[in-house]
Amino acid sequence: MGEVTHLASLGVQTVDVVVVGAGLAGLRTAHLLARRDLNVLVVDRRRSLSTGIRTTGIFVRRTLDAFDLPGHLLGPGVRDVLLYPPSRRAPIRFTSDHDEYRVADMAAVYEHAQRAAKAAGAQVLLGVRYAGASRGLVRFAGAEPVSARFIVGADGAYSRVARDLGLEVNRRFLVGAEIVHPIASGTTTPAFHCVLDPRVAPGYLGWVIDDGQHAHVGVAGYPHAMRTGVRHLLDAFAADAPGRATPTGPLERRGGPIPVGGVLRRLVCPQGLLVGDAAGAVSPLTAGGLDPCLRMSELAAAVATDYLRTGDQSILQTYDGAALRARFRGRLLLRRVFAGIRSPAAAEAAVTLMRGRAGRALAARVLFGDGSFPDVT
Repeated sequence: MGEVTHLASLGVQTVDVVVVGAGLAGLRTAHLLARRDLNVLVVDRRRSLSTGIRTTGIFVRRTLDAFDLPGHLLGPGVRDVLLYPPSRRAPIRFTSDHDEYRVADMAAVYEHAQRAAKAAGAQVLLGVRYAGASRGLVRFAGAEPVSARFIVGADGAYSRVARDLGLEVNRRFLVGAEIVHPIASGTTTPAFHCVLDPRVAPGYLGWVIDDGQHAHVGVAGYPHAMRTGVRHLLDAFAADAPGRATPTGPLERRGGPIPVGGVLRRLVCPQGLLVGDAAGAVSPLTAGGLDPCLRMSELAAAVATDYLRTGDQSILQTYDGAALRARFRGRLLLRRVFAGIRSPAAAEAAVTLMRGRAGRALAARVLFGDGSFPDVT
């Protein structure tokens, strides 16, 4: 309980903002708030940021171009995507003129983000479990409560902060799981292998990608369609997944819920707001959440700062989930189409359609397009 004792020993009684959750969205928001001279406290129930990682860590070109990410923590650029039908025969290769994807060492990225938040002046305390909030008082398990003017819920897909603040909560999910293991350097060619097969990933894809040092093999799908369970599906897929390199060390397992219902309509109230997965800030189609969490963190920090400095509640209207949802209509429609592919025969037919000119153009736009998440600035 060392970190919890540390919270009490700090004598922290009043802060401007409590951020619940030290993932990328929470740490980025805290960093930006602290840079604006607000007194920020970040808490996370994990005792180490290297535990409980739920994301593969795939950064897309749009994010790489827009944000100053630590290049030494990113794997080699990936330009080729191979899309396989259920038969695994004759995959379609899509090749970009640019590096479209880079896979990050997410434990190191979180540590980097934590150092940046602390350098800006935020306090980051691990091993502290959020226990609730009401009337400006934020409670923690086993520690004294803190008085806060504002609370930021960055506490994941099943956000307790959202419920405590009376904000909207996520209701549509995929469940993802992956295996990560070390590989011998120079034994793979950078590529993103994707398998469209509802027996493997109902409503989504099976995938293989590596960061030059580790291979990531994963599946995701709708919980109700995973009759044998996500771990069984993952193990079955990993046994003969295309492009998988031979492990040279121990396996690590990751996984968790992925909200795919789109950005929530009600994200903010005078007591606080939501960011990251808690806000449903995940592409409904691709299930990518790293680009949205960074973009929404920028807006969240600006809105929260202006509101706390002025007390003008009309400023909160800028953080409008309903307006963002309106820009996701096409992706939400494609998500329903994706969910409708329920048999191997339908998946084979879908991949066959993508072999034509129109199909290839649509697939390339999804895979390599710049519109993965609206620009919220």
